[in-house]
Amino acid sequence: MSTPEAAETGARPRRVAIVAGGGRLPADLAVGLAERGQNPFVVIAGGEVLPGSELWRFEHEVIELEEFGRLARVLKKAGASHVVLAGAIERRPALSRLKWTFDLIAMLPRVAATLGRGDDGILRGIVGFLEARGFTVMGAHEILPDLVATTATLTRARPTAKDRRDIAAGLAAAQAIGALDIGQAAIAIGGRVVALEGIEGTDGLLARVARLRSHGRIATSSRGVLVKCAKPGQELRADLPTIGPKSVEGAHAAGLVGIAVEAGHSIILDQRKVIEAADRLGLFVTGVDGRAP
Repeated sequence: MSTPEAAETGARPRRVAIVAGGGRLPADLAVGLAERGQNPFVVIAGGEVLPGSELWRFEHEVIELEEFGRLARVLKKAGASHVVLAGAIERRPALSRLKWTFDLIAMLPRVAATLGRGDDGILRGIVGFLEARGFTVMGAHEILPDLVATTATLTRARPTAKDRRDIAAGLAAAQAIGALDIGQAAIAIGGRVVALEGIEGTDGLLARVARLRSHGRIATSSRGVLVKCAKPGQELRADLPTIGPKSVEGAHAAGLVGIAVEAGHSIILDQRKVIEAADRLGLFVTGVDGRAP
């Protein structure tokens, strides 16, 4: 596995750039690099990063989604040799406002060729474009390996035998929708899958199950588990399944008793806070082998 401590990439000193969307992950990456004595450069996707984010204190440039055709030029000007894509992009660029550049025109065939494969296909197109421009694309897990889930249960609460059946059912369902590039998560209750992640993301999935509970569609006495895993064949350098303290709060509000994530292919943000929240609410958080039946 490559690490950002390597000193050289060709003739250029190594510098990691973070193409940052929303959420906690981009800031954690920037802080982690800085703590290792590196000087990360941050490309902030316009409108996606909150004003109070730590990202703003690092050297950065804001690029609106409609201007992403100049991304490679901005990265080269900053002296970046390595790039990591991190964080959520909630909106799509407005086609009528696109700023046409040579790089954008060059990128379009790669992206267009992958459109039928959903978000993962688009990410593959962007990764391929950056690599063709001479950048090394890294995954967040290569920079901060401590964020990656293992096959351990992190909390005082442990999954029961019934919870394990829910985990197995949820994992199979999440892998099935992942193969279709629909989502990365499923919720199973009583050995049966009751909800799948769609375009609304994991937070929306949990909110939907909470509403079903409140409407009596799901018994309030039932247990249940949220399961997240990488999509089969996913481009692992972008969009790994991620949970954080908000996921724990959402799972509790949905009446669930635990969260299971795929070991080796999932990220747990603010792990200490995740464990504290789960222990306070009586939930388990565990890593599972994605190859398990």
